[in-house]
Amino acid sequence: MSKDRSGKIWLAVYTQPRWEKKVTRLLEERQLEAYCPLNIVYRKWSDRMKKVEEPLFKSYVFVHVCEAEHTAVRMTPGVINFVYWLGKPAVIRDHEITTIRQFLDEHEEVEALRSEELKPGSRLLITSGVMMEQEATALKVGKRYVEVVIKSIGYTLRAKVERTKLKRIG
Repeated sequence: MSKDRSGKIWLAVYTQPRWEKKVTRLLEERQLEAYCPLNIVYRKWSDRMKKVEEPLFKSYVFVHVCEAEHTAVRMTPGVINFVYWLGKPAVIRDHEITTIRQFLDEHEEVEALRSEELKPGSRLLITSGVMMEQEATALKVGKRYVEVVIKSIGYTLRAKVERTKLKRIG
């Protein structure tokens, strides 16, 4: 577990459908640290293209809490429960939250795909950008994008990355 000095850890919370932003706001109003990764996407209306923010992980919000704050999280409207793994709340490592933040800062129109639906591929080294010098497992490399696995949260972050920014390892 990656507890910080205050005893807080990152946990995943399952929310009612389409309540991710509202739950994040309600948790923050209760003085609890919450993070809802928002993805910038472009939607086409009949007369224009609009840039909108939507949650990257549908029905999930991350909270940075100590054990004493678990009840306050559960009692927040829109929260269904913590996400459990092997009978305990699923702990998300600090560096994984940081990786998600950096990934979303660098890329737009990111997709989150369940990892177990995909097969692993080549090991890659990202050679430029925020993720520079990071090793990743490429699940799929196309002409314009690479899919990167963050294993413990069970999702794949997919974004368009120029092939010139990738270097094969081994």
